[in-house]
Amino acid sequence: MGKFCEVCNKGKMSGNNVSHSNRKTKRSWAPNVQRVHVIVDGKTQIMNVCTRCLRSGKIVRSV
Repeated sequence: MGKFCEVCNKGKMSGNNVSHSNRKTKRSWAPNVQRVHVIVDGKTQIMNVCTRCLRSGKIVRSV
């Protein structure tokens, strides 16, 4: 399972940790991805969806 949203394709981003002495080391940020049951074309599927897509109503969760 990749750490990306199957709705908006949001994935990991990379950047630098910057210390107080201004040294830089690589780091990454991962999106908040939840494994949820979703209704797609009248059928229930399990998808990896970021919380931004869940909150904005881009998908319909099944109960």
